[in-house]
Amino acid sequence: VLGEVTLDQAYGGMRGIKGLVWEGSVLDAEEGIRFRGLTIPDCQKVLPGAEDGGEPLPESLFWLLVTGEVPTHDQVKSLSAEWAARSDIPEFVEELIDRCPKTLHPMSQFSLAVNALQHDSQFAKAYTEGIHKSQYWDPTFEDTMDLIAKLPKVAARIYRNIYKDGKLGEIDADKDYSYNFSKLLGFEGNKDFVELMRLYLTIHSDHEGGNVSAHTTHLVGSTLSDPYLSFAAGLNGLAGPLHGLANQEVLRWTLKLKDSVGIDASEEDIKKYLWDTLNGGQVVPGYGHAVLRKTDPRYTAQREFALKHLPDDPLFGLVSKLYHIIPGVLTEHGKTKNPWPNVDAHSGVLLQYYGLTEQDYYTVLFGVSRALGVTSQLIWDRALGAPLERPKSFSSEALMKMLGAKKGFICTMSRKGYTFLRWFDIDKRLFNRKEKKKKNNNNSSSSSNQTSMINILFQIYIWCYKFWKIS
Repeated sequence: VLGEVTLDQAYGGMRGIKGLVWEGSVLDAEEGIRFRGLTIPDCQKVLPGAEDGGEPLPESLFWLLVTGEVPTHDQVKSLSAEWAARSDIPEFVEELIDRCPKTLHPMSQFSLAVNALQHDSQFAKAYTEGIHKSQYWDPTFEDTMDLIAKLPKVAARIYRNIYKDGKLGEIDADKDYSYNFSKLLGFEGNKDFVELMRLYLTIHSDHEGGNVSAHTTHLVGSTLSDPYLSFAAGLNGLAGPLHGLANQEVLRWTLKLKDSVGIDASEEDIKKYLWDTLNGGQVVPGYGHAVLRKTDPRYTAQREFALKHLPDDPLFGLVSKLYHIIPGVLTEHGKTKNPWPNVDAHSGVLLQYYGLTEQDYYTVLFGVSRALGVTSQLIWDRALGAPLERPKSFSSEALMKMLGAKKGFICTMSRKGYTFLRWFDIDKRLFNRKEKKKKNNNNSSSSSNQTSMINILFQIYIWCYKFWKIS
């Protein structure tokens, strides 16, 4: 028995339910993420990096996630060369990206392009030809290698088309994955930016299997959709404001704070701004996590990078102030289990410093990184013969019966807990009334109809206001 499931968990996004198998990483609420047993500091010590840098290469982490072993420098170099050799994307995919309007969000273009790459899926072809299920992992591995290899050109083409001149450089077969991605974006001349990309792509790659992008990729993959279709689905989840889009939301909020109180704001001014935000019913982005109950080690890694490479940057200075002030305010506010910063609280500031200021694009970088983790798990899913995912669901009425609730109550959510609300026969009072005689039909206006609906909704709100909490 792995554990029991409570009503709170059923209505609360299934948080804490133990029901997924994920080989690459495990997240501990107090310790943070471990990749195959290694913490982020461990990875920075033992995983091979570039000759001109200190951060581990994403190739090293991918090798670790797939095999469970720390690779040698030669193995990492061979993987870099292999990805470079597979990096070309079909001409029709290039044309598809080029024809997208600049107003189409970069993540929409990214998902579109990954779906289009499915045209050359080796798994889809092998499945159609009747490959034995014990061999599913082989074409899945090939698709994964091809997909990861092509992502820098896809992502960079989107960036250059929307924000620059549309021109794209060439992959250098002798360089690593992060260098080539930086070069395609137009940042190869900045060694520190390349080093940041190595760190960024490594630490954003995997965060166990329960987050939306990881779970979605795994879920769609369980239907035997190929890695392209599965990862594209995961990207659509990553694009949500509560997931990968959060990194750009954090930076926008930080810049708004800067414009309001100033880059050198006092602690009192910052606290006032924070309380105004919270009392206005808004959240402080970048703080808190669904699982973690401490500062996210990925945040710490980025903070240490900033202390080393940009200690005097004014915006980093403001972020450091927030790091020391926000947890106390959130603790005093009393409505969060984790007042500490997560990975999104820092990444935007680093990218901004090096000139990648296009905030709508930040989640695409996250997507390139996340491919390493979720596709490595797809290989294991097919190797282990993971079945179709199909959990059991219940209606609120069925849950009432299971819990012995009295007839006449419905189950719903509130911000303070999961509660049973009185039903009040709303259907009889509002929707099953005898139809009244229509008077002055020709003179009725849409505004009066809207007013009536507002009144109805307000009555429903008042009727449902009183509730009792499940003990």
